[in-house]
Amino acid sequence: MEIAIVGAGIGGLVAAASLVRRGHRVRVYEQALELGEVGAAVQMSANAVKVLYALGLRPALEAFGVKPLAFEFRRFDDGELLHTIPLGAAHEERHGHPYYQVHRVDLHAALLQALQALDPEALQLGKRAVGLAETPEHVQVRFADGTEVSTPLLIGADGIKSVVRQHVVDAAPPVFTGQVAWRLSIPTERIPEGLRPPLASTIWCGPRNHAVMYYMRAGTLLNFVGCVERPWEDESWTARQPWSELDQDYAGWHPMVRAAIEHVDRDQCYRWALNNREPVMTWSTPRVTLLGDAVHPTLPYMAQGAAMAIEDAAVLARALELDQPLARQLRSYEQHRAPRTARVVRESTEMADLYHIADADEMRQAFHDRNIARSRNEWLYPYDPLNVPLN
Repeated sequence: MEIAIVGAGIGGLVAAASLVRRGHRVRVYEQALELGEVGAAVQMSANAVKVLYALGLRPALEAFGVKPLAFEFRRFDDGELLHTIPLGAAHEERHGHPYYQVHRVDLHAALLQALQALDPEALQLGKRAVGLAETPEHVQVRFADGTEVSTPLLIGADGIKSVVRQHVVDAAPPVFTGQVAWRLSIPTERIPEGLRPPLASTIWCGPRNHAVMYYMRAGTLLNFVGCVERPWEDESWTARQPWSELDQDYAGWHPMVRAAIEHVDRDQCYRWALNNREPVMTWSTPRVTLLGDAVHPTLPYMAQGAAMAIEDAAVLARALELDQPLARQLRSYEQHRAPRTARVVRESTEMADLYHIADADEMRQAFHDRNIARSRNEWLYPYDPLNVPLN
């Protein structure tokens, strides 16, 4: 089949590579004139790594990824350990694949290289989709440069502000959560050895605020994501904000948190609004479907947003091999994926309340009652997009 994909982020590239490997002719239309993924880091648990390995990315992940030993949930000020999710060898033994922390830019570049090795013409830059029209036989996509393409199947992988979503679901804007995210990258060598975090993904939990710290790029960079309850501001990954506001948001926090803030480049402090949508169960029309943030934008509090897009891409590629008409294939895809991604969206949203509890005793009890490690090991990480039964 000839397939068009709008958006060349992680989900779009995984979908394209998966589909080309199955013999489809794919064109990915990306609005950027030059491709360079923004943002700092992503976490890849076994459910996503299965797909990346199948696309040949194991050597790349081993080269630039970091394998953390655990998730550690700690109090923001004294560092009290509240809960642990074992990762490292335990995660790989239990779920069959490692857990990686990777720089988003590195993962994106590896996916692009994999796609271009399969089809050097697959990616089309400078193509901003502005509208589409669907008939029983094809989808007509219009671009800002005045060109159009006709395709039997269109996949919208164009993010939270998706143009394709407007055709499939609605044109309602995403909803601001009341939280914003700081994102910093600090060279590890700058931080005094005694103040460097352990080889873990550490979540520092405090009143109306939490921070996540973990290593990437083979341990040479420390990623810092600070999620604070603040008034609305621009939803832009490239919006820089004053270091003084970052400093104020984390005044009185643990010395390891303070060390990261003190050693960042003070003109490289990025912050943007965190937006959300209620999950929907309808992802497709007869010839158009969605994946990733275009249909289920997910707050970063379970480290599963990119992983869900990767799962979507793998399952969609498999659904298109079912012995069914196209509309039924797309229906099978959405029926399988919508309930799982809705659970991830809702639980990610709930995590903000857990991480932001002010009272220490109340927070201890909440972590005990929730038992995040058991939950994620039972239903989240074991999922296999490449082999899960499809209807």
